[in-house]
Amino acid sequence: MVSRLIKVENTVTRIRGIPYTAPFPYYNTFYGYCGAVYPVVYGPDYLKEEKRVRIETNLYVISSQEGELVWTGITDTFNPSNLRKAINGLVKLVVKQMQSDEVLRARPPEPSIE
Repeated sequence: MVSRLIKVENTVTRIRGIPYTAPFPYYNTFYGYCGAVYPVVYGPDYLKEEKRVRIETNLYVISSQEGELVWTGITDTFNPSNLRKAINGLVKLVVKQMQSDEVLRARPPEPSIE
C-alpha cells in the first residue's frame, strides 16, 4: 500500500458582515439615536481560511512480478490541525472503504476467554 500527497489547496474567502436591525428608536442614548436614523447595522467583514489536502492511496499485489494495482482511492481532508489525527483518520477511512469494496476482509472478532 502506498499513499502520496497529490495537492494542498489553500483558499481565503471573504465573509460579508451580517446585517441586523437596530432596536426600536430610543433617543436617550447615542445608539438609540443611530437606530432611529439608520435602522440597519452591519457587522464587520472577515476572512475565512481553509486548507484542503488531497491524498491518493494505491494497493498493489506483490505476488505478481510487476506488482499489479488492485485498488485506488482519493481522500480529501479539510483544515487538518493535527497531523497524527489526520493520518489516523485517513487510515481508518481507507480500511473501511477497502472492506466495503471487498478488497480487504474484516478481521473476525477474537474469541473471548472466560
